[in-house]
Amino acid sequence: MKKEFDKIVRIRRSVRRYKKTDINDDDVKDSILHASLAPNSSNLQLWEFYHVTSEKLMNKISEACFKQPAARTANQFVVIVTRKDLWNKRRIFNINTIKNKTLNASDKSLKNRDLALKYYKYLIPTIYREFFGLLGYIRYINAMIIGLFRPIYRQVTNSDMRVVAHKSSALAAQNFMLSMTSKGYDTCPMEGFDSLRVKRILSLPYSSEINMVISCGIRDDNGVYGKQIRVPFDDIYFKR
Repeated sequence: MKKEFDKIVRIRRSVRRYKKTDINDDDVKDSILHASLAPNSSNLQLWEFYHVTSEKLMNKISEACFKQPAARTANQFVVIVTRKDLWNKRRIFNINTIKNKTLNASDKSLKNRDLALKYYKYLIPTIYREFFGLLGYIRYINAMIIGLFRPIYRQVTNSDMRVVAHKSSALAAQNFMLSMTSKGYDTCPMEGFDSLRVKRILSLPYSSEINMVISCGIRDDNGVYGKQIRVPFDDIYFKR
């Protein structure tokens, strides 16, 4: 298993040109399922995945991605969207799931359930609830004061929580791309795109944000632009 994973990680490259070869919709859908299994903050799963196969929509997304080769030659797209605005809906989902879960009659199981319920009932609203950005600044000042005396979670502003949602979605994106590689397909995570146009093309709400547009296909012979370049590992690895 170790060798298999190492091979997948090393084969995965950002592919800029794809062959004119169809890829299987169900394979892509299965890789999106793998994406949804990624670790994420508080299990709120503040993401959505848009699997684009319509030729009409693909042409529009390619234009929104400036017709770069990775978009222009793509066979399909997967657009990963952050939905921080759905925090309360996902919070309630977790509360209901925990309540309906069959537990052992042990004190530990009951205690863990009660702690989880309190977490979703009280802490999550405290962190995510907003009022024109003002609550975030109040939380920030409060954290700075309390932080003088003990460790405290400091990423509490509205912009901080946006970052949290994007980090979770990026973890999902990596799951997706590695899964596609395991199936013999290629991908390219693109950051060069007009986010407003992509949102309009997909009829997304104003409160959503585009995390990543990923093109999919099978790499052309010239699809990878040269050898992979990385700074020396000793420059980035620090053991303490």
